[in-house]
Amino acid sequence: MIGRDEALSQGHNVLAIIPARSGSKGVKDKNIKELNGKPLIAYTIEACRRADVFSDIIVSTDSKNYAEIAEKYGASVPFLRPEHLAADETSANSVILSVLEQMKGSGKVYDSFMLLQPTSPLRNERHIKESLELFNKTEAETIISICRQSQPSYLNVMLKRNKSKEMLFVNKRLKKGLTRRQDNRQEYRINGAIYLTGTSLFLKYKSFFKGNIYPYIMDEVYSVDIDDEYQFRYASFLIKELLAEDKIRNLRQ
Repeated sequence: MIGRDEALSQGHNVLAIIPARSGSKGVKDKNIKELNGKPLIAYTIEACRRADVFSDIIVSTDSKNYAEIAEKYGASVPFLRPEHLAADETSANSVILSVLEQMKGSGKVYDSFMLLQPTSPLRNERHIKESLELFNKTEAETIISICRQSQPSYLNVMLKRNKSKEMLFVNKRLKKGLTRRQDNRQEYRINGAIYLTGTSLFLKYKSFFKGNIYPYIMDEVYSVDIDDEYQFRYASFLIKELLAEDKIRNLRQ
């Protein structure tokens, strides 16, 4: 696996950006809520540090409390996010552009950067290093992590009301009839764990979805993206299970 020294020797100056605004609605203070004894954001910061491939690990937050927690676990918070970038409707792209601009203002420019959301606590250093390795060894201009979709998309429906205000299914594919599971092509979904791209490409298009996009495929177990209390409890269960498996594996070695 590629390490920090090797990455830098190859001319890859990589920044980790961890967005962590306060005031989440689905789960109160989600990004610092304790998950098995640690703030949620700590899992992402620790994975970045263990990967040892980043020139800097920056947490973008609007909260002094969040900043103190992030620094405690080894990230840098050189500035607080301005208020206009801390609203519910603020896009991740706007936050990234702000971070890159402020870091450039302090004399730091990066060849590439990785966006790592705290809501993916099971994404670990192996995933980070493998995605960067894929980025360096292929013609990829962007790497986006994905995982297998357990249910085919044709089963997804939208609902609308008719004139009598009754709910109706809206799905043209289903009107053609159900198909056998084995006849469906395997589908994948973006799991939100890793977005890696060249800085110049992102600054040009303000998007991750330009140029040569390569997928980094992750196991569904590691692809939990926490957005509500149920997913929080599910992530807690999976972490305990994975830790137990590691202990058993170590005992057998």
